[in-house]
Order: sequence, then structure tokens, then C-alpha cells
Amino acid sequence: MECPLMYNLLMFCHCRNMGSFWIEGTIGAIKVLAFVCDIITYPVYLILQRPWEKKTLSRRVKAQPVSIEEKSITYRSLQEPREVHVQLLREGVETMTEMLHFVSKLHEKKRCLGTREILAEEDEVQPNKRVFKKYVMGDYKWKTFTEVERLAASFGRGLRLLGQPSKANVVLFAETRAEWLIAAHGCFKQNIPVVTIYATLGEEAIAHGINETEVSLVITSHDLLPKFKNVLAKTPNVKKVIYMEDQLAKTDISGFKSGIDIVPFSEVLKSGELSDIAEVPPSAEDIAIIMYTSGSTGAPKGVLLTHKNMISTLKAFADAVYIYNDDVFMGYLPLAHVFELLAESVCLLCGVSIGYSTPLTMLDSSSKIKKGTKGDASVLRPTCLTAVPLILDRISKGIHDKVSKGSDFTQALFNFAYKYKRVWTKRGFDTPLMNRVIFGQTRQLMGGKLRLVLSGGAPLSPDTHELVKICLCVKVIQGYGLTETCSSATVMDSHDRTTGRAGVPVTGCDIRLVDWEEGKYRITDKPFPRGEIVIGGDNISPGYYKMPERTEEEFFEEDGRRWFRTGDVGEFHVDGVMKIIDRKKDLVKLQLGEYVSLGKVEAELKTCPVVENICVYGDATKHYTVALIVPNPSHLVTLGNKLGLNSLNFEQLCVNPIVEKAVLQEVEEHGKKCKLEKFELPAAVKLCTEVWSPDMGLVTAAFKLKRKDIQDRYQHEINRMYAS
Repeated sequence: MECPLMYNLLMFCHCRNMGSFWIEGTIGAIKVLAFVCDIITYPVYLILQRPWEKKTLSRRVKAQPVSIEEKSITYRSLQEPREVHVQLLREGVETMTEMLHFVSKLHEKKRCLGTREILAEEDEVQPNKRVFKKYVMGDYKWKTFTEVERLAASFGRGLRLLGQPSKANVVLFAETRAEWLIAAHGCFKQNIPVVTIYATLGEEAIAHGINETEVSLVITSHDLLPKFKNVLAKTPNVKKVIYMEDQLAKTDISGFKSGIDIVPFSEVLKSGELSDIAEVPPSAEDIAIIMYTSGSTGAPKGVLLTHKNMISTLKAFADAVYIYNDDVFMGYLPLAHVFELLAESVCLLCGVSIGYSTPLTMLDSSSKIKKGTKGDASVLRPTCLTAVPLILDRISKGIHDKVSKGSDFTQALFNFAYKYKRVWTKRGFDTPLMNRVIFGQTRQLMGGKLRLVLSGGAPLSPDTHELVKICLCVKVIQGYGLTETCSSATVMDSHDRTTGRAGVPVTGCDIRLVDWEEGKYRITDKPFPRGEIVIGGDNISPGYYKMPERTEEEFFEEDGRRWFRTGDVGEFHVDGVMKIIDRKKDLVKLQLGEYVSLGKVEAELKTCPVVENICVYGDATKHYTVALIVPNPSHLVTLGNKLGLNSLNFEQLCVNPIVEKAVLQEVEEHGKKCKLEKFELPAAVKLCTEVWSPDMGLVTAAFKLKRKDIQDRYQHEINRMYAS
């Protein structure tokens, strides 16, 4: 293990820049010293850290079969309900309204929702003479739990004064911020279903959600109001618009079509505060949310979520994840996504303070932060946050980039430290000195106190999982769930030290594997049972809004439980942990009979440094796949320089056949390292200059690929790759 002598040497070497001979010699000396220190300090660390206990907890059986039939097997968690779950049962909390009232009494004056103050916006001249707008920011301003409930109640009454009846839908179309949660809970208090629509959706998709749910009132924000002005032409039912104000700018409400009443958020709060309109408490079976998924196929679907669904998930998450009431959570992912909404709701339930941020202000280096001032993470110093795999992949690549731009010695030292920590971590030990000396600077990027990252929305690459866990010195917990299951299905056990698996069935939720003959996945497979994942429990949605045929197709009732067919394929390991191995819609059978899981191939190749995003396409009449790749700009420029193409810009590099061939070679080599089969590796690639964003309609708000839309957009390039 580590010792003070080694610490001093590391501190000395960390500041040195040496020739290759000295680098090899110094790293060799560090390895020898580390070995000696390991022998000396091993007994101490063994007693203090008790690694055998950690490994025993990690390997223990966490779920077991409760039903085995000819073509299906059902697993259930062995986890006992924990304190928060038991409290909810004892207090009879069955709705989100009762939950907020319960926690506001419990935590009263404790800080609840925080928004960072923007003091001014200034021009900042860049070295190239361009001028960017930057924020001068102050501290976080906090609302207590009592204040949040009072504001929610006022907002709900304010809606009723505007003529909004109970049980009539309201659209919430805004960025993630404190007012979003206050507005949602205000609606819950008056039994008004909240229709959530992603702020990043295109105008057609926004209009579709508004028209289908027949709303007359929309809640939006200062920033989105101009976008909504265009949508109003396609939404004849909308009569009232409430907007959340900006901290600095005055909102322009001119130019809207006649007959539209536009009201500031603060006015709704003021009018509601003075009103004595009674609450209309919802029942557990009432609809709380109609959540429009920007699905990877077809038009967005409205998923119905009841109060019972949401409380079921809160109980499950409170059992699965160790969250403490002195934690600080950073909220920045879309609250219109079920994962973020339920993660923040469980934070409220556990008395955790939530501070809001945006990708533009999160880090000291973020694009809207004035040079020399602090980003949100440095000021808030969060201990927990959520992330989707795409963000963690970018963090992983960012760490690699920073290391690769350092001196040869810095790179060698980092590689030694990384391998050293990985070895000891697998043995059940922590490496506190290495964490402080080598990885301490990386930790400071997120404020220095981050301990827990919750990943969801898509499978997380094992390589990314391990690198983030080691370099940020955090626990990374992966979960699996869908909007239709109210975000709940499986969560990694807190003691699980493995990567690449989706976790254990949460409490109150059963996971069933069902034979899928076409894909040749069966519960009798060895060494592990495999099949389509079917989820059952109180967390399962009543179905899709105004889509009875689709609801009938994907949902069913059995033994007094509601079940949902996910279309995902999983396998259960001997310790009761599930791994996602395929998706029915992603499986392609090639000309020679090989099955290729496009999602699996993409997940592996996305960790290749030159790949920013990738979509693999397989034609059943061909014996190989091809790939559309959004390249990482800095890596592509570096690759171009190596090829002697220094004069070409990013767009020119993307269409250069020499660069295309070099990228294909890098992707092939990376794929082989990831143990992909030869037929799984793309035989041709097309480099795309445009970044795939939700606005373009090529990825969902959770950044999942929309295959059909991508294929339609790039069909000519796909044909060209196959023709070549």
C-alpha cells in the first residue's frame, strides 16, 4: 500500500519534467518504493480497511428466483425496506402531495432548493478578438423545505384563480430549475396532471404533445418563450402562458397572437398566496404526470404516471441508494426526463439540498463563466449528482485528453497511479494518498466533495465506469429503468464492486426473463439464464395516453400485478444481478447468419477516443456493418496533423478519404481490444460534421440514437459505404 516516504517522492516528481531516461528511471524507482511501502503498510491497511468484508458484501446473493416456469424465470430482491421506506408506510404517504407535506414538516427550516444568483452579464474579449457574453455570478440563494411547500401551494391556488380546473392537463415546458419542481408540486396539490415536454424538442413534437393532451395553459420560461411563440400557431387550444422570469433581462411579451394571456410566474404566486381556495388532494390512482418520451422510434408517446407509481419508485430508490440528509445534490439534467425527476424527488424525500446548475455554468471553464470566477460546482460543492453515459464518456475522454497533453513524465506517472489504484481497488482497498496527490486535482473540477454519481438512461461502458470511479474518487452506481416503469427496475447494490451490470431488482419490483426464440435467448442458456426483460410492480404505468392498442401490446395484468414488456434482453448472474446484453430492436441478422447487437457495438466503440458519437447500421443483405461517426474535433485534428494534413480544417478532414481510412483503422483496433467479433466491426465509416442533438431530431433528450431518423438523413452515405 502507500506510505509517507512514497508521498514525498510523488509530490517531488509530480512537479518535475524530465527526459525519457530519467522518466523511466524515476517511474521504476517509484514502483520499487511502492512495492516496499506496500509490504510495510499492508498489515495496517488490512486492519483499517477490512477488504475481505467489502469483497464478501460485493459477492453476496442480492436477489433470487421466486418463480421458474418453462419459458420464464422471475427474480425478486432480498433487500429489506429501510428507514425512509418504513416511515412512508407508517405515515400512510401515498401521493406526491402527502410526500412534500411530510418532508416539509420533518425538515422545516433546512435549505431545500437553491438557485445561483446572476449579478451581471459582461462582454469578455477573447484572444482572437471575438466577444463572448459571460456571467458574473454570486452565491446560491436557498428556499427552505417550508418555503417550497408554501410556494407550491400558492402556485396551485394561482392556477385555479386563472381558471384551471382540477384533473385538466397543464403543460410544463421549461429548463431544469427550482421553479420547475415548485410548479409541478403546485399542480399536484390541486390534482392537476402535469404534461412534461423536453425543452430540447422540435416545434412539431412540442405541438404534438400540447394538442394531444388538449391543454389550454402552458408553463414555460423566459428563455423558451420566443421558441413557444412559433408553436402557438400550431396549438389553437392554448389560451394562457405562464413564464418563469429571468434574473437579469426583462421578458419581451410582444408579438404574440391575440387572445393569449401571458402571465409572469411571480404573479401567479402572489395571487395564489392571497387566495383561500382549498386544495384538491389527489388519490394514489390519480395521474400525476403525463411524460412525453422523445422515443428512439416514431412520434413522442405520452406515458401516464400515477402518484402510486411515483411513490413506489421513491420507496425503492430510498432502499437502494445510501443518501444522507447532509448530502448536496446538483440538478442539471432535464426534469422532463423521468430519471432526473425521480432522483430529485428522492432527494427531497431524504432531506437533501438540491442546487441547480446548467452545462453552461457548471465548471470554472464552462462557456458562460467569466474567466477567473467560479463555476457552480466549485461554489455548490455537491456530494451527489446524476449523469447519463454520454456525459460520463465525455468526462472520461476529457481526462484522457488532459493527460495526453501533459509532459511525458506526467503521462507515465498518471498511468502508473491509475494501474496501481485499479489493482488495489479490485483487492478491496482504497488508496487515500494516491487519491490526494494524483487524483485530487481531478476531484476539484466538481468542487472536491463529490462522492456519488448515479448513472441511468442507457448502459454504461465498463471502461468509462472504472475510469470515472478511479479518477474522480467517487462511487458510480448504475441503474436501469424506463419511463413506463417510472424510472425504477434495477439499481446497483452499494457494495457491488463490479462494472458493466445494471444492478439488482429494486424492492417492490419483480424482474422476469422470458424466452426470445428469434434472438436465441432462453432461460435455459448456460452459464446464465437469458431472455427479454419484463418488469412488474406498483411502479408500472397504466399505459400510453390515447394509445389503447399500443398499451394493450406492451402492458398486461397477471396475479394482481401490472407488467411491462421492455424489449430489452438481459441475463441474471448467480448473485442476483442483471446485465443488459441486447435490445430486440437493435438486433440485425447479417447475410451469413450472424446476429449483431448494434447497441452493444456502439457502446464499446463510443469509448474510442476519436469517436464523439456513433450509429452502426447493418443491412440484412450484406455480410458486414457500416458506421456513421461524429468525430471528436480535437482528436481528428491531431490525427490529421499526424497524417501531414495540417492545412485542413475540421470539415475538410471529415470528407478526406485518407482521414476516413485512418479513423476506420483506429475504430477497428479499439473494437478488437473490446473483444468485438470481426463481423461486428464496421467495414466502412462516414464522418459526420454536425453534432447530433435533440434539436436536430437525431437523438432523444436522453441522447439515445433515433435510428430511423439518422438512417433517413444519411441514407445516401449509407448506400455509398455499401457500394464501396
